[in-house]
Amino acid sequence: MKTKVSILFYAKRAKANVSGLVPIYTRITINGKRIELSSNRFVEISKWSTEAGKMKGNSEEARSINNHLDMLRIQIIDMQMELVHKKIPVTSETLKSKILGVDERERMIIPIYQNHNDKIEDLIGNGYAYGTLERFKISLKHLKEFILWKYNVSDISITKIDYAFVTEFEFYLRSIKKCNNNTAVKYVRNFRKIIKICLDNDWLDKNPCSRYEGKMKEVERDFLTEEELSRIYNKRFSSERLTLVKDIFIFSCYTGLAYVDVKGLKKDHIAIGIDGEKWIFKNRQKTDTKSKIPVLPIAQEIIEKYANHPRCLNEDSILPILTNQKMNAYLKEIGDLCDISKEITFHMARHTFATSVTLTNGVPIETVSKMLGHKNIQTTQHYAKILDKKVSEDMQLLRNKFSMKPIQKEQKIN
Repeated sequence: MKTKVSILFYAKRAKANVSGLVPIYTRITINGKRIELSSNRFVEISKWSTEAGKMKGNSEEARSINNHLDMLRIQIIDMQMELVHKKIPVTSETLKSKILGVDERERMIIPIYQNHNDKIEDLIGNGYAYGTLERFKISLKHLKEFILWKYNVSDISITKIDYAFVTEFEFYLRSIKKCNNNTAVKYVRNFRKIIKICLDNDWLDKNPCSRYEGKMKEVERDFLTEEELSRIYNKRFSSERLTLVKDIFIFSCYTGLAYVDVKGLKKDHIAIGIDGEKWIFKNRQKTDTKSKIPVLPIAQEIIEKYANHPRCLNEDSILPILTNQKMNAYLKEIGDLCDISKEITFHMARHTFATSVTLTNGVPIETVSKMLGHKNIQTTQHYAKILDKKVSEDMQLLRNKFSMKPIQKEQKIN
């Protein structure tokens, strides 16, 4: 519906002052709803023209008052057009707030950031993972500390955030907080998302992050070799807790599931696949993309081992997994007992599945990508290293092909 706005100036007889002067009021009508505001000008009632909505005559007083009213009319129209430009509905409430300057109050960055984090927390399991919330919480904590360190205040107006603020924040993360390149870039990118919220709401006219070009460095992702994986699988522990952690880690190495997905794995996630064998059908919590993974014999062996575990029976879970922190602490202990110098983490199992279990054994990268639940193959390439062994095997096939089919030498023409 088209907004209809009319502006009228009138003398309010009922509010005459002790000198007999009456105040001039501005009446703004928007789609039938009225706003009445004082113009801060007074006039003798006999000198006011009700029909024209201005002071009669051409005296200096009349010209001054009428010019003031004309300027008020222009300002109101400009404010109306500003609301339209910002795609804010022009209503009696929004225009009155604009005129009174209510919408010009300072917006501070910390409450906006906190509100964003609160919304993510409410949506955990419904489009967001807990890890995402944790990253934004840490990023907000660093931002608070940076503002205090740099400006000696607890918060700052979003209008005072410029490109220098962004680059100084990154410097602080690298120098004071000792973050590596990728961690610092991720935190600034998190902050950039909050700035985008401000831009989308028209709270900012300019993007202070537009020139920021933080680049991620490719990280060499560690994994276990076939020999190291075999060493852990065949190791027998007297400790029940180490045996449990070893089994769950091995399960992840042969399914490629991340910690959060193993933790959420239920019995109804396992069903018969297209080949008549058992498959895991589960959406990844991180990306909500579907993973379809055939259950390999070692993974099936571990599933059966814990099928009657009390926790699995009570929680309808496949494995009685511990917290991620405990898993990683015990995996370090397992690595020491198996004489593996690498620092083993639970996420290394996913890398191991991509590399040593699948690619090294001839599974195409497209298939690996689908099982890992990646949205594009470039993501899989970060996990899956093409080992020298695989390159050697592939090239040996090419050598054999050439040795069986000698190249025809070109005959000379006399």
